[in-house]
Amino acid sequence: MSLTLRTISREQHLAYIQSLPSASHCQVPAWSDVKTEWRSENLGWFDKHGQLVGAGLVLYRQLPKIKRYLAYLPEGPVINWYAPNLDDWLQPMLAHLKQQGAFSVKMGPPVVIRRWDAPAIKAGIQDPDVKRLRDVEATHIEPRAFEVADRLRKMGWQQGEDGGAGFGDVQPRYVYQVPLANRSLDDVLKGFNQLWRRNIKKAEKAGVEVVQGGYYDLEEWQRLYEITAVRDRFRPRPLSYFQRMWTVLNNEDPNRMRLYFARHNGVNLSAATMLVVGGHVWYSYGASDNIGREVRPSNAMQWRMLRDAYAMGATVYDLRGISDSLDETDHLFGLIQFKVGTGGEAVEYVGEWDFPLNKLLHKALDMYMSRR
Repeated sequence: MSLTLRTISREQHLAYIQSLPSASHCQVPAWSDVKTEWRSENLGWFDKHGQLVGAGLVLYRQLPKIKRYLAYLPEGPVINWYAPNLDDWLQPMLAHLKQQGAFSVKMGPPVVIRRWDAPAIKAGIQDPDVKRLRDVEATHIEPRAFEVADRLRKMGWQQGEDGGAGFGDVQPRYVYQVPLANRSLDDVLKGFNQLWRRNIKKAEKAGVEVVQGGYYDLEEWQRLYEITAVRDRFRPRPLSYFQRMWTVLNNEDPNRMRLYFARHNGVNLSAATMLVVGGHVWYSYGASDNIGREVRPSNAMQWRMLRDAYAMGATVYDLRGISDSLDETDHLFGLIQFKVGTGGEAVEYVGEWDFPLNKLLHKALDMYMSRR
């Protein structure tokens, strides 16, 4: 199969993404407008009949003081990862990126390697000898994903030393998903644990209402988000980031980004952003106040978002990143505990891979990043 690679227009790129059941929100053309500090390019792979058969959004970050770039394809490119001729897809990409002045390439193949269902994770949490998700026997293993990883290694692609123990990559290697395909909503709710179901009922009884917001509600979102940032000790993104995100994503597709609030007695207690690409729906950012937790606004909001995703015909509701730690003393443990309650499954991707086109500059960047 002979493939050619060339720059394509945003329109071509979007049309290709729309022809698929789904793709990562980090690979839609408008994502480049969210990440304004990077220069971007849309790449297309064509077969011998001139048919577009793959696409990739590349973000270029310039190294300080020199005209060389880190080329990054977050959760991409969107190609046939299981093709026996993976070289034919990736070699032209590397050659093109080198021509563009890239000294190193980073990509995140959207390839799932293992899945663990909720009962398996719960058993792991209860076992004192188990500290990490990968110590638990996976419920489902994808043998083809191991072949992809082997091929990448043979081609000279490298992975971080930590083997991706959670947030080592730029994008999370481990995520939590609730599968929706071929299931009734009743079945989905039955999959929730008792605590979740009780909390959803509690919120209903207390009169918590969940509403959708628009662009003008982003200031209220930011208020809750900054309260969360102080509580959870992270640096919040500015309001302008979410305003830009809302504008560019919804200009591309009016249903790409949504905003939800859970309120009680007219006061907003929690909020979340949702992203939609085809049949894949992500809970993207979450925020909550320090008050009103007893009426369980977050559970009510997640249940409403999940029902809306289901009504849209989504095949998966994605709760995004988790760490792979099952150690109850770990500060990230609460995150997996909250998400496991939805009865879904933990999903491990093959992680992000680097290709040093210039070994010296790549090493310099590595040292710079590790010192940050």
